[in-house]
Amino acid sequence: MRHFSAAKLWADRIGLAVQISGVTRRSVGASRLRNCATTVVCAVLLGSCATAFNAPINVQVASDAAIMSTAPPPDVGGNTVVALAFSGGGTRAAAFAHGVMRGLDRISAGRGTYFDKVVFISGVSGGSVAAGYYGLRGRAALNDFRERFLLRNAEEDLDTSINLVSLARGLEGGVNDASRLPRWLDRNLFDGATLGDLYGPGKPIVWINASDLYNRTPFIFSPVTFAALCSDVRAYPLSQAVAASAAVPVAFVPIVLASFPDGCDVPLPSWVERALANRSAGAQVRAFAAALKRYRDPGQLRFVKLADGGITDNFGLSGIVVAREAAGQPYAPLTRQRAANLRRLVFIVVNAGTGTKGDWSRTVQGPSGAEMLGAVTDTAIESVVRSGFDSFRLTLREWEDATRKWRCRLSQAELARLGVPQDWRCSEFSFDVVEIAFDQLDPARAAMLASVPTRFRLPPDQVELLIDAGTDAVLAHPGLRRALGRAGP
Repeated sequence: MRHFSAAKLWADRIGLAVQISGVTRRSVGASRLRNCATTVVCAVLLGSCATAFNAPINVQVASDAAIMSTAPPPDVGGNTVVALAFSGGGTRAAAFAHGVMRGLDRISAGRGTYFDKVVFISGVSGGSVAAGYYGLRGRAALNDFRERFLLRNAEEDLDTSINLVSLARGLEGGVNDASRLPRWLDRNLFDGATLGDLYGPGKPIVWINASDLYNRTPFIFSPVTFAALCSDVRAYPLSQAVAASAAVPVAFVPIVLASFPDGCDVPLPSWVERALANRSAGAQVRAFAAALKRYRDPGQLRFVKLADGGITDNFGLSGIVVAREAAGQPYAPLTRQRAANLRRLVFIVVNAGTGTKGDWSRTVQGPSGAEMLGAVTDTAIESVVRSGFDSFRLTLREWEDATRKWRCRLSQAELARLGVPQDWRCSEFSFDVVEIAFDQLDPARAAMLASVPTRFRLPPDQVELLIDAGTDAVLAHPGLRRALGRAGP
């Protein structure tokens, strides 16, 4: 999640629990300190006896033929397509993303709207809830996502209590296991849907992003990743993927996937070895390729432990970077016909981050222990966000350049087969990156939005504030309207 606000929330709770127990620098005597230490030890022992863990529920592929390949993006018509990336941030991020989708649906594009032009959606943490639901339901999500998720209390099944037992369980691996958030999501939002339902024909390509804690890389819920595990992607619950993307360490036990290295004979994609051998390849892609290779090595890895996607990629941009590296054609993951007829791809990064917080920078004292934990985490994640965004921009530029060169080499006969219009020009092709964020709104409104906590339960007035902000940000964004206007429908 952006700035890892949820981690700071749990850091605050840990600090509060310690203060309540009397273990502070202001403890009133050695006797009380000994009593508190005894209480802490007992709580840790009690927590250890009840350590939560998640057993893997992914299944081995029944046969090599069951390994699913990535479907092409849908043919949405026209000469413009839209890609979306939803950042983390709990319900705050999901509500802002919902507002952005509503805004796109208010901008006409030929016979439909720019909502109908979406071909790629990526999501992290809270943003993955919106990405998964919109990918699954399409236009229908515009009508009921607010009531089915945004106005609901997705924390109602979670243990959010502040006590020494929950503290001990957090230190032992996590407070909430998969019997909580995934089941709530399945019961209230996804209705038993699997990733196979998400990857149906005519649906946008959706990337749900978590973090592989052992390999220290993004984990992308995709056919490619599950094929490396020799696991059936079609059977895996969508609710589990989204919960893994939002599994903030300490608050949640990592979601676990099993690897079946002897379960299939299908080789890893050729790009994996190519990326590992190419020292000039991007570090992110090389690390992801190395992780896929380890999934097939029983001597190195049997279980994948997943946590919040914001740890490694808070904007969920890894999916497109990896998809480009895996591409066997200069225009992929676009189809040949779409790449030939396309004039513009507009990539919208929806950033529900809240910016810097706290007043300890104005005093000699501080930060406190909890604030220090938050600041260190923020610094690490901000560094990942910046480097990831830079890598993403370079990937888009390379993709754009490769596709333009391919277009300009097409023969007249091939152009006729691809059905390009008479006014077609090979060089009339480009990608735009647009960021939608709170700070583009007026300062008072932006400050109000930034004050919304990273929770999975918000009061209705804050939900409405975020939805309206997302819609207004789309409609008022000069760069977005300029890009869409240049591209045409």
